[in-house]
Amino acid sequence: RFLAAVARLAADLTARGRVLPALRDEDGQYAAGWRPVLSGADAQRARELAAAMPPLCRATATEGAPSAKLLTEALDALTDAAARAALAGPPLLPARRGRRPARIPVAERWSAALTAADPLVDVGTPEDEREAAELAAELDAWHAAAQLPAGPVRTCFRLIEPEAPEPEAPEPDERLTEPEAAAPSEQLAATGPVGGAEWRVEFALQSTDDPSLLMPAADVWQGASTAGLAAGIKHPEEELLAGLGRAARLFPELDAALHSAAPAAVVLDTEGAFGFLRQAAPLLSGAGFGVLLPDWVRKSRLGLKLTTRSKTPSTGSVTDPKFGLQDIVEFRYDLAVGDQSLDPDELAELARLKVPLVRLRGQWVELDDRHLRAALKFLERSQSGTMSAGDALLAGLHGAGLNGAGDELPLVEVDADGWLGDLLSGQADRRLEPLKTPGGFRGELRPYQERGVAWLAFLGGLGLGAVLADDMGLGKTIAALCLIAHTLEADAAASPGQAAPSAPTLLVCPMSLVGNWEREAARFTPQLKVHVHHGAGRLSGAELTQTLTAADLVITTYGVATRDREQLGAIGWARVVCDEAQNIKNHATRQARAVRGLPAAARIALTGTPVENRLSDLWSIMEFSNPGLLGPAEKFRQRYAIPIERSGDEEATERLRRITGPFMLRRLKTDKSIISDLPDKLEMKVWCNLTAEQASLYQATVTDMLARIEAAEEGIERRGLVLATMAKLKQVCNHPAHLLGDGSRLPGRSGKLARLEELCDEIIAEGDKALCFTQYAEFGAMLQPYLASRLGSPVLYLHGGTPKKQRDAMVTGFQQDPEPAVFLLSLKAGGTGLNLTAASHVIHVDRWWNPAVEDQATDRAFRIGQRKDVQVRKFVCVGTLEERIDAMIEEKKALAERIVGTGESWLTELSVADLRRVITLAPEAVSE
Repeated sequence: RFLAAVARLAADLTARGRVLPALRDEDGQYAAGWRPVLSGADAQRARELAAAMPPLCRATATEGAPSAKLLTEALDALTDAAARAALAGPPLLPARRGRRPARIPVAERWSAALTAADPLVDVGTPEDEREAAELAAELDAWHAAAQLPAGPVRTCFRLIEPEAPEPEAPEPDERLTEPEAAAPSEQLAATGPVGGAEWRVEFALQSTDDPSLLMPAADVWQGASTAGLAAGIKHPEEELLAGLGRAARLFPELDAALHSAAPAAVVLDTEGAFGFLRQAAPLLSGAGFGVLLPDWVRKSRLGLKLTTRSKTPSTGSVTDPKFGLQDIVEFRYDLAVGDQSLDPDELAELARLKVPLVRLRGQWVELDDRHLRAALKFLERSQSGTMSAGDALLAGLHGAGLNGAGDELPLVEVDADGWLGDLLSGQADRRLEPLKTPGGFRGELRPYQERGVAWLAFLGGLGLGAVLADDMGLGKTIAALCLIAHTLEADAAASPGQAAPSAPTLLVCPMSLVGNWEREAARFTPQLKVHVHHGAGRLSGAELTQTLTAADLVITTYGVATRDREQLGAIGWARVVCDEAQNIKNHATRQARAVRGLPAAARIALTGTPVENRLSDLWSIMEFSNPGLLGPAEKFRQRYAIPIERSGDEEATERLRRITGPFMLRRLKTDKSIISDLPDKLEMKVWCNLTAEQASLYQATVTDMLARIEAAEEGIERRGLVLATMAKLKQVCNHPAHLLGDGSRLPGRSGKLARLEELCDEIIAEGDKALCFTQYAEFGAMLQPYLASRLGSPVLYLHGGTPKKQRDAMVTGFQQDPEPAVFLLSLKAGGTGLNLTAASHVIHVDRWWNPAVEDQATDRAFRIGQRKDVQVRKFVCVGTLEERIDAMIEEKKALAERIVGTGESWLTELSVADLRRVITLAPEAVSE
């Protein structure tokens, strides 16, 4: 995987032309090749790859070789291969005509070798050796000049606009919209000369670690201290001169300044300033130099302003029926620069001036010829009328101009009222009227949850999809259940006395979460009619259709949704909810296509990680929730994924954020407004199902052990059999390999392990740390290598046999290392005496069934010194003894310690009938 990532970087650099030719001396033989040019975001990607290099890559390297050197060698080789593949075909130089000369210059031989199958350059004479050495030196210097300068500082260029002239008298109206205001030509002329304005590009040294730290060139030449900029710079003058020398090939106007003994700036006219903006600045920035431009460069461009007004006023409440995408709104397009509208006379004057930069109303404006011509054509069309609210929404999100001419004349501002304005502002979740907790909901929503449910209901009422991407532990499941309960309550209030049921909600989730959803629905919304469509004995045909339409909530898995897509697609769903929506991140899979094809009035994606690896993940999730919003996948890749992932394009990032923002709600535990709503310790149950293999082993164990317990006499023998039975059943719930002890494979055989892996993966993705407790040391030994290989992050394991020195080193490393990690601990060895406050998650994989013991283990993280909220998860297998004993403890929690004691011996006193009820396998336990 690592080498594949390096190969992708090499291919990307080649595709963008970020390569230079080279001639290397390899043990007396010269070889032609291609080398990558690393600067800006590319250099950062290379540094990250070097830091992430697996130890295996160093297996055959020279001892002590740094990762950066090994990466450079690999990247050079892969870039050379990619460039040769791209240039396959005719040689770079045309074939010689006429008689072949007696001696072909080395440079010509080298040029041919750049595309030939054999990269070696024939160098057979002393003259050839001399030419080859000179050529190699020139090429090395060229490559060095193109690389990002290494060190704590870099040369920076800052564009300074001309000072604004003093106004002779205050203008009566700055906007020039009243008849008595100055004429456009007077307004433009009064703000300063166009062609004679004096611009400056000032030089400075800029910190590479903190770009806000600058040292102007004047201070460099005066010998000012560099302590505030970057310690350890012995000769800042040399740093500055070297940087200016490298930049001169990209910014030719530097040549004149370099003739000065102390170059500090370049003076340009308006045409020169425009050339710097359009040509030199992007080249300098791409080569790794610092470039600082005025704020108006991005903001003050010619475009369109869209103003919409609702014909029917709305209250803005999610319960208000008077809003929808089909509402008709009045609209008007105006020409604008930044946030200021232009009238036709001003546009005509700008066109007459024919200059690329002009001061308008005290602010410099960049005039693009293409946009100016589009603006003149715009005046020939109708600029106002009516449109649907849905069309206005799309225009506002995508920045599309009149008649979809967004590429010719971009939309620079949208002024909308009502719900449309709230949605486009990205503040709908905070400005909507909060929903009251439904009457049948058993629980109390926190303020941020109330806002989230109101937001989901708001978008659903419009027929729009939503992505609830809250941090893990903030209650996405509760929000979805509350929304369903609210919808049913609202429908009942709107149609009192009618028995017609509301359309059901379909919940699609991973197999390991089916039991969790079923139990959470029973706990918070017991009034909902819930049907689980899963397992080999699931309904089909007319019986399935009748059951689904009569339900309020239908729970199924991604696998079943794929296999039963036709039957599920025949139902008119009120909404389709995808939990752990990263399961459909690959849009080309049958699973993702099946879920996207399910018909629904609204769609909701629940995920804590909307973007796991690449932006295509986000496209797939948004394509489910709001089909077509981001356009075709390939267009999205070209317009957003490539510029953002490869070059860190801020403009593309901002466009994507503007489009997706209204439909994605992301709250983090680190947000102060959220943290204040959360308790210090949040405990929750994680419900897991058994696989068919686990169920078979469980049932066989129950049958065998009950027969033996019934035959045993009272006393030590019976108590021993009961405890042995409990232990075996708990081991089955953990994993078949735990019970069998046969060292067999782990993947795909345990619902509990599948959920643990998903949970740990999400914790690691969030950059957090977790403690994972098991009462079985042998199970921890099985989990440690498995999780380490799957998560790609450190997984420590502490048990009773861990030596003290190693134990102390693990604890210290876990506490001090900033990287995310999982710490597996056996309950007896790690349940007391440790301070592990670096963890903000505690997972009890198998239960000790003693609240005091579990709390002691939890207190390894939740103790003095803990600065984060701690989330505690207790795994419980549905329909097994784990669920029943958990229920017994919950029912008598106040007396739990006295009843349960310090271990599990209380279970040995149960009668055979009671034991049978506790350990018998329920039908809902099996997940397949």
